[in-house]
Amino acid sequence: MTDAAVPVTQSAVEDFTARYLRSIGSQVEIQGDKWEVQIPEDAETDLPKGHFTLVCGTIEEIDEGLKQLHPESPFFQDVLEDAADNAPLGGVSIDASHTEIIIPDWLQEADISVTDAEFLPYYDRRALAVLFRVSIETVSEYQREFLRAIAIDTRSEETLPNLDQTFLDLTEPGRDTITSHEMTTEMKRIQELVDASRKPLVEDIQPTIDETHQEASRAADAELEEYRQLQQQREEELAEKLDRLQSRIEELNAMIDDSEQEDRVEALKERRDRKSDQEDIESELTKLRQQREQGYPEQQREIRNRHALEVVVTPVTVTEIEYERGDAEFKLTNGGAKQTITVGYGSGVGVTEEVSCDECGQPLTTDRPLGGFKEKLRCVECN
Repeated sequence: MTDAAVPVTQSAVEDFTARYLRSIGSQVEIQGDKWEVQIPEDAETDLPKGHFTLVCGTIEEIDEGLKQLHPESPFFQDVLEDAADNAPLGGVSIDASHTEIIIPDWLQEADISVTDAEFLPYYDRRALAVLFRVSIETVSEYQREFLRAIAIDTRSEETLPNLDQTFLDLTEPGRDTITSHEMTTEMKRIQELVDASRKPLVEDIQPTIDETHQEASRAADAELEEYRQLQQQREEELAEKLDRLQSRIEELNAMIDDSEQEDRVEALKERRDRKSDQEDIESELTKLRQQREQGYPEQQREIRNRHALEVVVTPVTVTEIEYERGDAEFKLTNGGAKQTITVGYGSGVGVTEEVSCDECGQPLTTDRPLGGFKEKLRCVECN
């Protein structure tokens, strides 16, 4: 997969909003930071119909009647909610004329020159590009939200590296470089493919999930440590109070032995009260020490639950992509040696098959690029 994550940055907000508004039949006239938007009365949307002006970016003081467009703006949140509810469908065609041939990483990282590259398309295939809204949050303050596109072949359910980013690049506002068409994939199959794309999507964002989890865990650990310190402080305060009570009880014992009858009665009464206080404090202190020895299980559970992650993945747009598959020929030179290699390829996708070293059998990758090709393809470690 590729880096087709679209973090909710200002540029991503603007690209997505323009693309979505146009997908529901709206007219969007972009004039620098101001957009004039006209949403038709018959548009299937909960967004406000009619004409309004969007101002891009965060502005503290804005004229009445204007709407702001930035990652935290109410309008953008409404756009995301509307897109998630409608999950608009569409179709585009991407052929070799729309994209440059993608040189695989194992060639880009090699000390070998690619003198020419040619794509030979044989047949058309279909894929779905699904744009998901991903929300990673805890009950506490940690929250991340971003858009992520993933492309999946409708026949093989194979995820297609590069095609998702190619689709996003070619459908940027102002680029009318690809042809739109009606979707031909049946709705039942679309739902199956959207569901199938969730697993590789979550696998792809797992580092982000892990990072957020680590941040939340650190916050939970800090909160638990603060709680431990407060409880330790409470233990010390109770222990000091218990020492003072014990000293007072000993004083009262001496007074009872040496006092007259009236003073002895008062001392006995006070001693009884102080012993009751002593029992209460000893009970509380014993409970605190037991909780400390057990690691404060109830508080740990409460804190961990509050910092637990919730990952919500919601499709917001689904686009059927017609693309071409065939072979790509790469003409290589290395010193005086020349060779042409032919590999499976897809327009906007790149190389679609694994190429291995003929010596060790290991696949060629970014970390194990092509090292040479005298009679056989050799990785850099076998060359």
